[in-house]
Amino acid sequence: MAPTSCAPGFNWDGTRKGPATTRTLRIDPASPTRLLRAAAASACRWCGNHVEWCYRADGSPVPLHPAELPASDIPPPQRWHLASGLAHPGGGGSSWCRIAHTALCPATAPHTGPTTPALNTLRRALAVRTRRLTDLGFAPEPPHPATPTATGPTEAEPAAPQRPIVHMLHTHYLAPRPLPAIRCVAQTRTRDRCRHPATDPDEGRWTLMPVDPATTSPKHLAAHLLPADMAVYYLSDLPYAVQLRWRRQRCPIHDHSIAADTAITEWEPFDPFLHHAHIRTRLPTDPPPGPHPTTTDPASRPPSPAAHLVDADPACPPTAPAAPSRQSPPQSPSPVAQ
Repeated sequence: MAPTSCAPGFNWDGTRKGPATTRTLRIDPASPTRLLRAAAASACRWCGNHVEWCYRADGSPVPLHPAELPASDIPPPQRWHLASGLAHPGGGGSSWCRIAHTALCPATAPHTGPTTPALNTLRRALAVRTRRLTDLGFAPEPPHPATPTATGPTEAEPAAPQRPIVHMLHTHYLAPRPLPAIRCVAQTRTRDRCRHPATDPDEGRWTLMPVDPATTSPKHLAAHLLPADMAVYYLSDLPYAVQLRWRRQRCPIHDHSIAADTAITEWEPFDPFLHHAHIRTRLPTDPPPGPHPTTTDPASRPPSPAAHLVDADPACPPTAPAAPSRQSPPQSPSPVAQ
């Protein structure tokens, strides 16, 4: 049998010789989420087991069990499925489905609702792993108290709270840390997380707003256990695009970028009964108090504190200030003929 000849630069099967070329994966501009799968993997802070964070259709995150399970082993009310990167309740018509980690977490036992033998076996396996992690030094965070205790008025706050309450998009959110320390979640050209802050303290202002209990909270206890007003960082005076950038936790450089997200957004919907420890009844002394949100006069707004400096990121350099316009010197008027 005669040997098969191949063209120069090609293998016998027709493939090109040389190092393999890699393709650059990009996020689809029409994708409803930009969160990477590698960034979605995390660990439960209550039990230490693996979870996978996914966004729901309303933008709120939900922790899912990282493995797919047979739909026959999961009760229908506890089934989840992924579509276009978003988590939706229900099985989605498939024989496999996902389940929320809150239905399996050993820290939230006992679990109520329908169950199956396979579900109980999985819960026991996660409980055993939590015990092993605890023996190795894992310290779970204590759960939030169910209801607050009645407290009187506090003194003036010397500085901004560590976890301020931010009002944007007509919703109260609890910040994960002080506003200048909230980082952008976008991915840079070096495949690292952007080091620029996602917030600008010069864009909002502090004000007092009434405490509005959540719809799921016992409202009849609000008058006895919650204060009447709380300090809120108000952003509803800003344009919708700016508020959306705050909610997406992106810096002005990556506001309109198609870069992927290397971390999940850390805003939590504020619940006065669940997050009562972060309620402040006095405005911070730095910056000075601001007017009521109904005030529309920009001149009446107090000056905001200067933004904290961050390390310069070579992958996302800050925008350079506009160069001053060069104007030609005024010419002397021509003498008028006498």
